[in-house]
Amino acid sequence: MPRVREFDTDEVIQQAMEVFWRKGYEATSIQDLAEATGLGRGSLYAAFDSKHGLYERALQRYVRQTTDATRESLMRRVPIRQVMRELLLGRIDDALEEPGRPGCLLVMAITERVPHDEAANRIVCDAIAALQDSFYGTLHLARSMGELPPGADIPALSNFLVTMIQGLRVMSAVCRDKTLLGQVVDTALNAILE
Repeated sequence: MPRVREFDTDEVIQQAMEVFWRKGYEATSIQDLAEATGLGRGSLYAAFDSKHGLYERALQRYVRQTTDATRESLMRRVPIRQVMRELLLGRIDDALEEPGRPGCLLVMAITERVPHDEAANRIVCDAIAALQDSFYGTLHLARSMGELPPGADIPALSNFLVTMIQGLRVMSAVCRDKTLLGQVVDTALNAILE
């Protein structure tokens, strides 16, 4: 008779996500994951096949959480400048909130895994496309309400904002100055929303 799993898979993925987020993929060992989750190595392998299998699930969870949070922020019925400013400043706050955790798991995946990991590349590309779609919808609505000029290039603005978010996350890993990062946000918004 097969053994029944005696753990919450979602909780294990969440705990693993925190480890990968803090240490990166390469620096995370199976022992690190076992200690964080309270599971033995055999249980981790049985449930996820490999460290990489668990990493994929953790990265997918992170992407889902951050994409959902971004969509929720963008759906608020306030002026576009306020929506964008609060979203970008919120990403800075998130990044600076926990000093031991560098920036963004998605950015870490881009720099550490994407060049040679097809699964991570697919997850990252899907995440970026989802963010672009979220920005596209919000910017399109703002243009239809007269908050952006009729000729505003919505796809280009969407791509810029996705790049801006990722850039802020990279910079916040090395620059802990919230005022300076806030000035970068204001400069970018002045450039694209004026």
